[in-house]
Amino acid sequence: MSRLDDVRAVEVQHILGTYRRQPVVFVRGDGVRLYDADGKEYLDLLSGIGVAAKGHADPELAVAIAEQAATLMHVSNLYYHPLQGEAARRLTALSGLDRVFFCNSGEEAVEACLKFARRYWYTSGERQRTEFVALEGAFSGRTFGALSVTHDPHYREPFAPLLAGVTFVDPNDPAALRAAVTDRTAAIIAEPMQGEGGIRPMSPAFADALNDVCRRTGVLYIADEVQTGLGRTGVPFYFQALGLQPDLVSVGKALGGGVPIGAALVSDRVAKAISPGDHGSTYGGNLLACRAAIVVLDQLTTGNLLEHVNTVGAHFERRLRALALRHPVVVEVRGAGLMRGMELRVDAMPVVDAARDRGLLVNRTDEKVVRMLPPLTITTADIDRAADILDIVLAQVGTEVPA
Repeated sequence: MSRLDDVRAVEVQHILGTYRRQPVVFVRGDGVRLYDADGKEYLDLLSGIGVAAKGHADPELAVAIAEQAATLMHVSNLYYHPLQGEAARRLTALSGLDRVFFCNSGEEAVEACLKFARRYWYTSGERQRTEFVALEGAFSGRTFGALSVTHDPHYREPFAPLLAGVTFVDPNDPAALRAAVTDRTAAIIAEPMQGEGGIRPMSPAFADALNDVCRRTGVLYIADEVQTGLGRTGVPFYFQALGLQPDLVSVGKALGGGVPIGAALVSDRVAKAISPGDHGSTYGGNLLACRAAIVVLDQLTTGNLLEHVNTVGAHFERRLRALALRHPVVVEVRGAGLMRGMELRVDAMPVVDAARDRGLLVNRTDEKVVRMLPPLTITTADIDRAADILDIVLAQVGTEVPA
């Protein structure tokens, strides 16, 4: 029995089947590369779905985690400790927001933002403002609140009824956004660039409308930056590239470089409405997670990581656009920095499978989109290697497209 068969047999017996596993067992990583149980090398353009910002087995991160684990990992949020404040200070400096609530994941950060938005209006005396406006194509997570503002019925319907009072609008229709906001709306939640929805950046016209409606009505804006945040697009947060002005921001994925941690970033006006006991998390912001986050955030605040993302991101875009010109199976290339999507005329899964067989990891989203979220440390040479593999795979898939 192979190592894959052995691992699969144990999982089938003991692990709840909420994931469709791909037929590979990874046992080691190094930078932008992963190695399976047979020693085969893979170029990783997924980075744990945007998590491994500094790549795999990053020496600086490994030393920091080991040192912290040998010192103190957890004391609970009933007490002060020095690392939460340090991580929060860096997040507020990057985002321009004022306060931070630490949790364990991006969807937990979304849940916190939804709660804080309702708490703001409750404290303000407008207790009818409990509803939310979200976007078609949105994905914010699978817990009940996050799922309620996620659009795809495939995720929603088995768990209905969800939160009442959520209205979805077309992200290409600014007028629909304006019409959807009423005196019962607590907040608009929107990813500045949709991730699971197909790597779709918000248009400048829609961003202008969002700013305008928030300014006119006072409705809060929650920027879901779980996938786009922390340098992924070449700026600290993608709302900054669009000129958006959020009151709350959900953060996750890359924040700990692989150690689970999320955060809700909160403006001063919302923070003033929050009281002790309004929300909590036993593990949120523990010392180990905050130490990891500080390592990642230091690279963004004082290192040259953002400059690097912009340089290699521009090269990535050029290579992908060249592929689109060569292969008619490609409809469009979208994204920014190191968050890229290639929409195909066919289901993207054959590309994912064929690329993996050739030692390249990408994944599928929105059925026909090849999503690429490499570590932020990837080099132009690695991008060239990935593009060369995609060139071969797209040519193969393209021959199977009906004329």
